[in-house]
Amino acid sequence: MLMHADLMLNLANERHRELVAEAEKRRVLGSARKARKARKARAVRGRPAGTLAPCEPSAVVPAR
Repeated sequence: MLMHADLMLNLANERHRELVAEAEKRRVLGSARKARKARKARAVRGRPAGTLAPCEPSAVVPAR
């Protein structure tokens, strides 16, 4: 089967764009996963996970 040169170039460019989009998607998902893990690691039990500090000091509760 003989293909036209422009057709082959278009197919190659399309495949390249697909590979770039796939790599970008993988990179974005990986960075989101890392950020989520970092957020979970920072959260300490008994402390709020947000960036705002509470207005009043928290009471210490004895461990059971």
